[in-house]
Amino acid sequence: MLLWLGVSFPEICFGYPLSIFFIVINEFCERFSYYGMRAVLVLYFKYFLRWDDNFSTAIYHTFVALCYLTPILGALIADSWLGKFKTIVSLSIVYTIGQAVMAVSSINDMTDQNRDGNPDNIAVHIALSMTGLILIALGTGGIKPCVSAFGGDQFEEHQEKQRSRFFSIFYLSINAGSLISTIITPILRAQECGIHSRQQCYPLAFGVPAALMAVSLIVFIAGSGMYRKVQPQGNIMVQVCKCIGFAIKNRFRHRSKEYPKREHWLDWASEKYDKRLIAQTKMVLKVLFLYIPLPMFWALFDQQGSRWTLQATTMDGDFTVNPILIIIMVPVVDAVIYPLIQKCKINFTPLRKITVGMFLAGLAFIAAALVQVQIDKTLPVFPAAGQTQIRIINLGNSNADVTFLPDLQNMTVLPMESVTLFRIPLVYRIFTTVPNASFFYFQCSEDVTQLRYVEDIQPNTVHMAWQIPQYFLLTCGEVVFSVTGLEFSYSQAPSNMKSVLQAGWLLTVAVGNIIVLIVAGASKLSEQWAEYVLFAALLFVVCIIFAVMAYFYTYTDPSEVEAQLDEEEKKKQIKQDPDLYGKESEAVSRM
Repeated sequence: MLLWLGVSFPEICFGYPLSIFFIVINEFCERFSYYGMRAVLVLYFKYFLRWDDNFSTAIYHTFVALCYLTPILGALIADSWLGKFKTIVSLSIVYTIGQAVMAVSSINDMTDQNRDGNPDNIAVHIALSMTGLILIALGTGGIKPCVSAFGGDQFEEHQEKQRSRFFSIFYLSINAGSLISTIITPILRAQECGIHSRQQCYPLAFGVPAALMAVSLIVFIAGSGMYRKVQPQGNIMVQVCKCIGFAIKNRFRHRSKEYPKREHWLDWASEKYDKRLIAQTKMVLKVLFLYIPLPMFWALFDQQGSRWTLQATTMDGDFTVNPILIIIMVPVVDAVIYPLIQKCKINFTPLRKITVGMFLAGLAFIAAALVQVQIDKTLPVFPAAGQTQIRIINLGNSNADVTFLPDLQNMTVLPMESVTLFRIPLVYRIFTTVPNASFFYFQCSEDVTQLRYVEDIQPNTVHMAWQIPQYFLLTCGEVVFSVTGLEFSYSQAPSNMKSVLQAGWLLTVAVGNIIVLIVAGASKLSEQWAEYVLFAALLFVVCIIFAVMAYFYTYTDPSEVEAQLDEEEKKKQIKQDPDLYGKESEAVSRM
């Protein structure tokens, strides 16, 4: 039994450590805070800070990339200095301050001295928002590798099944927070608020995520007395880097054939570093090597927020699908699909699950390409950059001969038909031979004060529901890939480097986003469906490579390896000091 605030609680609840419920609630609130803020961030850049689309997009993706690069820093702090618990608490405080600064930065009345509804000193708002985003990136990125690993620490070695189920529940809480926040915060933003003038309520849209982050911190601290806290074991990352560097340098020094070969290249570090560190480094590098192909999955997955969103803007309808599918599919896969596979006597190992997840993501992009082909059939042809579009409609009973000046191009438009032209000049004089036809003079000008909008292009008839198959396939791939990846990273990591491997896993997300920029920029494909096919083909190739790598991977039990090393060290000490065993036995007998 545990005693907390004078009340007794059982250590185990429904077969799980009670402490993990605090961790799951903490993760739900934190993800609500992060995704809720991110849902309106680009709109804040564009409509409040008055940045153009390209600059807003660039800053947005820079922020997201930074959020997935900082986990390395958080892992180093957790495993080498503060430990996971203190790291999560410290960086969550930074995180909460960052969210609060973002909410303050969006208060329009703060610098609106003339009360015209626009901030008079936009530089103040930019400085505050950039400060807030940097703090948020440090906070959310720093705690990413720690929270899931800290949750895994709460289980005993014999609770492997419960730990596996915990990672599924953990991932479910992430997507539940994401779903609810991406629905609520845009609604909050649409409200009008302000002291001097009524504006879209960005302070509320950012303030609610800030409040949820504060709740997340309070809930996590509330469970402090129930946690199992693994103490950090020194600056392990620096030791690992030094061990690798020394092994490479020592191997280079002894490259002559007169020196006998060693079983592993890291064994060349044995002259300076102990056997335990070398064995742990081998385990970490073996897993990190497997991570090399994984960024390609995230390169496809993260295009939900870019390419697939842009695809949806050319379709008819409006709905949110991915978080809903995640919430449905995580328990279905965990409680139904996996047990069925197990009953079929199929050895569905974690690496095979990851391979299937990558394959499903590739199929999702094939589905997206097929949808794009159908969309392209209904899209009108728009003028390219530097061109104008003119449509001439002949509603008369006779041919209309049209003459364009200054190039004197002639064109005949048949009765009850229309012609669409694209031209580079922005000034035209058009003459027709139709009786009583009007004289038109077109000129591009910024002084136009009145515009008449006429809908001559009908809305696209391809409904957004056709995106459901691609989202379903990608969601299934995400559930199989991401949940398994978190569990695999934890199970294959040495006890003192679990957060490092979690950070390595998250780093693949950042690399995946960089791959999108490189491939999309280098492909030069004019058709969007062709780009989808290209990404799918690349992932299929990477999937095959990963499957081959996984086939030759040997699963290890870090605790078993470390126990074996402890036994060897004990035997070595007894051999060096034969009286040691006798003294230990005597001490035990007196207790």
